[in-house]
Amino acid sequence: MKVSTAMVKVLKAEGVEFITGFPSNPLFEAGANEGIRPIKTRTERVAVNIADGYTRATMGKRIGVCATQYGPGIENAFAGVAQAYADSVPILLLPSGYARRELVPPQFSATRNYREVTKWIEYIGLADRAPDLMRRAFTNLRIGRPGPVMLELPVDVAEEECGDGVSHYKAVQRARSAGDPGDVEYVARALVSAVSPVIRAGQGILYAGAWEELRELAELLSIPVLTTMNGKSAFPENHPLSLGTGGRTRPRAVMEFLKKADLVFAIGSSCTREMYTAPIPNGTSVIQSTVDERDINKDYPVERAILGDAKLVLRQLIEEVKRLPSPRARSRGDSVVREIRKVKDAWLAEWKSKLTSKDTPINPYRVVTDIMKVLKEEDAIVTAESGGPRDQMLPFYESRTPGSYIGWGKTTTLGAGLGFAMGAKLARPEKTCVWVAGDAAIGMVGMDLETSAREKIPILTIVLNNGLLGGYRKSCPTASERYDFNLVSGDYAATAASLGAGYVENVTEPDRIVPAIVKAKDSLASGRPALVNIVTAEELSYSLYA
Repeated sequence: MKVSTAMVKVLKAEGVEFITGFPSNPLFEAGANEGIRPIKTRTERVAVNIADGYTRATMGKRIGVCATQYGPGIENAFAGVAQAYADSVPILLLPSGYARRELVPPQFSATRNYREVTKWIEYIGLADRAPDLMRRAFTNLRIGRPGPVMLELPVDVAEEECGDGVSHYKAVQRARSAGDPGDVEYVARALVSAVSPVIRAGQGILYAGAWEELRELAELLSIPVLTTMNGKSAFPENHPLSLGTGGRTRPRAVMEFLKKADLVFAIGSSCTREMYTAPIPNGTSVIQSTVDERDINKDYPVERAILGDAKLVLRQLIEEVKRLPSPRARSRGDSVVREIRKVKDAWLAEWKSKLTSKDTPINPYRVVTDIMKVLKEEDAIVTAESGGPRDQMLPFYESRTPGSYIGWGKTTTLGAGLGFAMGAKLARPEKTCVWVAGDAAIGMVGMDLETSAREKIPILTIVLNNGLLGGYRKSCPTASERYDFNLVSGDYAATAASLGAGYVENVTEPDRIVPAIVKAKDSLASGRPALVNIVTAEELSYSLYA
């Protein structure tokens, strides 16, 4: 059996249904022979993003797979892999490599160059090692901290015989660990005795499927909950104890409650100090639960840590709290809820004029409001592009269903959201998958709308089009005034139609936003993507509460 055949048989055993990428790679033909669908994109980065979005939409239960050509193919994929690594998303990358005798400088070696943006990476130098290395790859994908895994396949090795090393292959099963009982008891007592605790819930809640346990613990002790950007949708944002999402932009309640917190319990969160997650104030006591010891005492000093799966740890904490006397919920529950409601109402009142604006050009916050009017949140998966769309959507788009929003961005590769939305649609075909993008983002990756049409992956794109790189007139005033550095342009509706979109519309009046999105959404039943181009003003006001 050839190595390429053996590898796709492993993929088949692991439940892989498709491979994204751009030719050539021997795994596309070998996979097709085994019934694994090849999905050809226009760019390698989008191929990686689709695999990434597929994994995110299944919350790590199924793994997206991407294959590329050696040399320029895998070189072009770097930004997508770096995004997955920053956001801890498990995807399998199977680039071909130069034939072994040809791998000399300046030929590009994926194994050497991708080490800093992969959880695990290896090179198939011997044919008979291929099945074992594939097993090792899936082990790293399913156990421990999530992250991208790469296995480089030299084109000469792909054609060699490797024997029958896969006939008895069995899919790798997840392995999870609970927390140390002593650590759990300490944390439970700390949560019960804290005066103003806050729970910071990260993406680990989604990957562990721990949203019910999170809600139960929060309600048991009446603890306010904020989610990180990657963890958005892990806690229902219409819940009385929800503070919202603490990204670069955030509801006022996030920082108000963090500033007065005497204890922050971070669960399923790496506690990375970076600009896209609300900071924990200096001096606040932090307790952290994570699957990766490298997260502990990384950016914040931690009073106590629990190493373990978020679902198992939360269940342990719930049972331990129930054994302790006088949970704080019995005396403080109503007052905490009233306080959260008061802060939220004041915040929304402050932003009401923008969220309901009738101005033209259209205020992008009005678009956020109208998107929520059209979409049944429980039937949709939404992602917003980096920059203005992310910062405008994140605080105000209300996520109530786990997995209904793909938050991303510890690194911000402009245009990644298109692939994420397509990957989500492949994972959850019954969902309406929406990409909210700026004109700069669609300029980066818009040609891959043709992939959406050709491959029958019908997603809805909403473009917030102000003809500008938002904010650059302020940050680069001379370059903008003298050389139009802040300007971009394009007829995105016409471009989308030429690439196969089934419905496109340009919107210039606020009262046309809802009808246009409704028509576009309904058109997706045809199997073709749709695009609504909304002409917006440059909006430089953001919900930035420190």
